Amino acid sequence: MSDPASRAKAWPLAPAELNDQILDLVEKATQYKQLKKGANEATKTLNRGIAEIIILTADTEPLEILLHLPLLCEEKNVSYVFVASKAALGRACGVSRPVIAASVTTNENKELSSLITTIKRSIDKLMV
Repeated sequence: MSDPASRAKAWPLAPAELNDQILDLVEKATQYKQLKKGANEATKTLNRGIAEIIILTADTEPLEILLHLPLLCEEKNVSYVFVASKAALGRACGVSRPVIAASVTTNENKELSSLITTIKRSIDKLMV
């Protein structure tokens, strides 16, 4: 992720504070079993219509393996955001390996729905 062209493709990139909030949401979604890990699983949740937020990582190498997801998110009207580190996303997902994409899925869980809505609003502000 050293070249500026790759950095420009990873848009919208979450600022540090939002990055931390997103990773907290991922940890909570893992506890409530509302998280799918990996690019293929994220694609499946989008196609099934159960994705709330898609989280991608900006330090994926090569970044092109993720770039079909923002297009699919735009098509399905789902919020997506890039976070800085795949290692940090992996830790938040509760696995020992790096994770390049994750999907927070829909559920009637009231504890998580307010946090999801707050983060969606923050992501939408980044898009403008």
